[in-house]
Amino acid sequence: MLTLLALCCFAFLAGFIDAMVGGGGLIQLPAFFILQPHLSLVQTLATNKTASFFGTSVSAYRYIKRVDIDWNHLTPAIVAAGIGSFSGALLVSFIHKEQFMPFIICVLILVLVYTMLKKELGLHHVDKSLSRNRYLLYAIGTGGIIGIYDGLIGPGTGSFLIFAFVVLFGYNFLHASANAKVINVVTNIAALLFFLFKGNIIWSIALPVGAANMLGSYAGSHVALKKGSSFIRLFFILVVLALIAKLGYDYML
Repeated sequence: MLTLLALCCFAFLAGFIDAMVGGGGLIQLPAFFILQPHLSLVQTLATNKTASFFGTSVSAYRYIKRVDIDWNHLTPAIVAAGIGSFSGALLVSFIHKEQFMPFIICVLILVLVYTMLKKELGLHHVDKSLSRNRYLLYAIGTGGIIGIYDGLIGPGTGSFLIFAFVVLFGYNFLHASANAKVINVVTNIAALLFFLFKGNIIWSIALPVGAANMLGSYAGSHVALKKGSSFIRLFFILVVLALIAKLGYDYML
């Protein structure tokens, strides 16, 4: 009981951070490994993904209520992300994730450096004036690639989505976070369909941890909506730094 309560506390913190800039998996997934060591790897991943889905859904709903989202623009990315995430979940059994770690870490370092050098990045909405074909290319590419990453590996998906929306589409960090959360809900659903079919979810753990994640997500989205893009940008930099450190540490072990 105490371990489950401790896990719920970590889930609240994970939901709070994830609602703003992604990266909640940095906190919640390691907590699962430490506090629920009796679960198999696939049970841990499935139960963690289920709990995260509840929290992501709450923050996505709050963003949708408060931030204008261009659904015509977002739909291609949503579809591509859903297909990509389900494909990534299917590939889990066939691909060693460790092979991708050096590449992912390098990409995160580039994201961090670029964000820090571009002081005004994501603080204001920029009209990119993309043609329809270029927009579709960016949207499908972003959704598909990051969707596969989420289904296969996971940590940092929200951060990658936010960065893509800021750099490729010219969104500020607040609107990028809103769009990222919507896509993240879809990628979670797609991966969960696979885990549900396999019967890997431990509901007695997923439901209370999911409730705690929901509360954290509600609080995190409230802070993000109140503080705006400059605050989210600072949190984004901190979370990307933490992602680099965590993934680098795991890879070196």
